[in-house]
Amino acid sequence: MLSAHLLLRRTLLRALPALLCGLLAGCGSGARPAGAAGQEVRRAVAEWSAAPPEALAGVPLEGWSYEVTSVREDGVRAFARAELRYRLAGFDAAPAGSAREVELAAGPGGRWRVTADRPAPGALPQLWDQGPVTVRRGAHALVLGGAGQSPETLEAVAAEADRAVPAVSAAWPEPWAGRVVVVVPGSLERMAQLLGRPADEYRGLGAVTVGRVGTAPAAADRVVVNPEGYGQLTAEGRRIILTHETTHVATRAATTETTPLWLSEGFADWAAYRGTGSSPAQAAPALGRAVRAGELPGALPVNGAFAFGGDSDALARAYEGAWLACRLVAQEWGDAALVALYGKAGREPLPTALQETLGTDPAGLTRAWQDYLRRELR
Repeated sequence: MLSAHLLLRRTLLRALPALLCGLLAGCGSGARPAGAAGQEVRRAVAEWSAAPPEALAGVPLEGWSYEVTSVREDGVRAFARAELRYRLAGFDAAPAGSAREVELAAGPGGRWRVTADRPAPGALPQLWDQGPVTVRRGAHALVLGGAGQSPETLEAVAAEADRAVPAVSAAWPEPWAGRVVVVVPGSLERMAQLLGRPADEYRGLGAVTVGRVGTAPAAADRVVVNPEGYGQLTAEGRRIILTHETTHVATRAATTETTPLWLSEGFADWAAYRGTGSSPAQAAPALGRAVRAGELPGALPVNGAFAFGGDSDALARAYEGAWLACRLVAQEWGDAALVALYGKAGREPLPTALQETLGTDPAGLTRAWQDYLRRELR
């Protein structure tokens, strides 16, 4: 059984990819730039996309539209590049987007008929490109299940997400939406397709969060579950992973590129482990072994320490060290000071944030953290 902690994944802090699939395909050979027929193609796409497909009737979509950006046709077939825009009603503050390629065939009287819709070459797929989408609603969560996911699994994920949201609000008292979107693809491979990365990067992970950092209106972050890794967790491990990832959703507006990863990942772990009764020795086994072997870390984990694909033991030590740094701040300076530090670290240099919230500097916090590790992990 994989430990819950090893299944925690750093947030992917980049522009929100289109999450909600099919093989990429290019325009047919011999196509030419559209002339007068281009207007008819655009009109056909507009009529076809006036409302979401019937297969997505259960998904709470609004603002559904295809904006055609270019057309190529050869008199028999046409290929329209378009930008799909939509919102998940009640969750997205701004439209989510997806680059699409719509294929059409010429019919009687020169009328065009849409025959295929797929991700544009190089674009990420949508969940519904992989097959039917099943929807489950909770009090605080919207769960979108991919093809092959059982209703029972999605019900359980929705219930766990509903428990995670109030737990996160208790740890993060700053204003946030108080709701979460969870995507559960049909398999690890389909998860990797949605995220545009090799499947091996997510093997063994429970979930990831994708979204944009900053305060501007944006589509809601998506917590994307790895069905394979999530299924290997205990009940407590599933609770911890969804609380961790939901914390990233809650803190998005306060997170910037300057927020140290030890603080963002450590805070998410701190929120997830609160109230579990897990001791440092239980929840930080890799770091505990290192400390007992005389390998005390010389500094708080650097951002690069959270990268996947390398030494799994070193990665575990980075997450565990980040959690214990935030646990130390909460114990010695108070929960409110930890929250304030998180907020200031996204707006100001870390030394300034530490001085204004804790009255110390990076060297002072590092020494206190090292002493804490010696006491807690001996």
